[in-house]
Amino acid sequence: MKNIRNIAVIAHVDHGKTTLVDELLKQSHTLDARKEFGERVMDSNDLERERGITILSKNTAIRWGDFRINIIDTPGHSDFGGEVERVLKMVDGVLLLVDAQEGVMPQTKFVVKKALSLGLKPILVVNKIDKPAAEPDRVVDEVFDLFVSMGANEDQLDFPIIYAAAKEGYAKWELEDDNNDMTPVFEAITKYIPAPAGDENAPLQMQVFTLDYDNYVGRIGIARIFNGKVKKGEEVTLVKANGEKINGRITKLMGFLGLERMEIEEAKAGDIVAVAGFEALNVGDTIADKNNPIPLDALHIEEPTISVILSVNDSPLAGTEGKNVTAPKLRDRLFKEMQTNIAMKIEELGEGKFKVSGRGELQIAILAENLRREDFEFSLSRPEVIIKVENGVKLEPYEYVVVDVPDEYSGVVIEKLGTRGGVMKNMMPLSDGTTRIEFEMPARGLIGYRGEFMTDTKGEGVLNSSFLEFRPATTKPYKRKNGALISMENGVATGYAIFNLQERGRMFIKPGDKVYNGMIVGEHSRGNDLEVNPIRGKNLTNVRASGSDEAIKLVPPVEMTLEKALEWIEDDELVEVTPKSIRVRKKYLDPTERKRMSRRK
Repeated sequence: MKNIRNIAVIAHVDHGKTTLVDELLKQSHTLDARKEFGERVMDSNDLERERGITILSKNTAIRWGDFRINIIDTPGHSDFGGEVERVLKMVDGVLLLVDAQEGVMPQTKFVVKKALSLGLKPILVVNKIDKPAAEPDRVVDEVFDLFVSMGANEDQLDFPIIYAAAKEGYAKWELEDDNNDMTPVFEAITKYIPAPAGDENAPLQMQVFTLDYDNYVGRIGIARIFNGKVKKGEEVTLVKANGEKINGRITKLMGFLGLERMEIEEAKAGDIVAVAGFEALNVGDTIADKNNPIPLDALHIEEPTISVILSVNDSPLAGTEGKNVTAPKLRDRLFKEMQTNIAMKIEELGEGKFKVSGRGELQIAILAENLRREDFEFSLSRPEVIIKVENGVKLEPYEYVVVDVPDEYSGVVIEKLGTRGGVMKNMMPLSDGTTRIEFEMPARGLIGYRGEFMTDTKGEGVLNSSFLEFRPATTKPYKRKNGALISMENGVATGYAIFNLQERGRMFIKPGDKVYNGMIVGEHSRGNDLEVNPIRGKNLTNVRASGSDEAIKLVPPVEMTLEKALEWIEDDELVEVTPKSIRVRKKYLDPTERKRMSRRK
């Protein structure tokens, strides 16, 4: 136990956590040098590799000298804050990574607050010091001020500082030192992170903090052993969060090394292992000694703040592009998701309709993207914030928002966020011609804004947000300024029709796309909805006139991604998601029914 260290790597999104863990794995010679692993080996999921972000917390173990270091790589995006919170309960210290140019960001504050409140020892790694605009000294001051404002104790304020460029594979104690390798990081972990507390001779107590699933062995719990020893085949008691006790046997016990899981016979207090044998296993459950089952404190899991209605696709094109289109298949897949993803809640509302609740639009979009890659077809409603009622008062979630924008665009951003309920808390000019502005605002004001923000700042702005708290609900949902161009016909869109519709607004379709009555084919330039005919062809006659039959010029259509479509739609619209297409449509396809429903509303 003296030679075990358990640490989590925490940081804001894109500050280099996964790259750092990569280098530690390579330089400790844990990975097989004969194999080619590529970049960001810890991001095993296809979506993680494509987007360059960590979505699921993952753990690995490395050997350095006589030490065994268990490292947990955590997500940096605030939508996956629930993952970070659980992980921090399982470790004895944290590596806090901060970008040497960007400095302290919203998610940095969120994770630091959690880590300090648990009494964890931090090691500051100022990463990306090779950036031309890096200011390591300013970043160290920012972190110190943050720790003071968060109420850190004296031991936590006396944190060791390492300067690193993880991508280049070096770290150093002082900025003047040579650029060699990552040895200072290993030295800091073994010197400053305390060995795990716990008694290997006490009765067994281990707590599950992440779930996995295997078709062969069933549910797998990744757990830390706080006291005692555990052996493969041992009879133990599972103590659920509600106090229920289930007796069973550990059928499989696995340890970690690098990217591999290896079957082991025994593990002791302080270590992190994977166990199988209980189908009822859940995050926060305690696996305890059969004769003396003492449960550990249950883990708090952050509540969802946003929900969407996910339903079976019922458009005229349903079933033409995907294989899995029925309600039972959709239900089975969503409930399978619940077995491992505990930050999401799923409830069935009726035949083929499910309410999916999560921490943010990105988390829901990631689930939808995974489903479409598995050949599912479905439709999604507009995201809505979850309203809580306490003592008769309606409460809604508020977010802490930080934007970095070029100076000339700060006015438009302040104005737009102000109309959406944002209250400016701080404004600070940065050295590179940008301004950092901090807001507190209702989560519902942010829905649908990110795309607009990128347009307003010509793609140069950076917007980050993290959950703040629930406050009394005051805001109304923000409505889109522009109406929709709605197809009134079924068929295939023609270039001639699209050419004539371009002056009415921005188009979402191109010639040859299938359309149907009630499908939205573009955004109207005015505030009202307009029904149009996108399949009309040119009337052919025998008369030919020079100049009137010139080639038509089409403006490229707006490409709808899942996140963009979810942000764009209104309450009476849906996003139709298939493996090949993302379409936007009205909830009620028939125009008469649409009018009747809007009058009733």
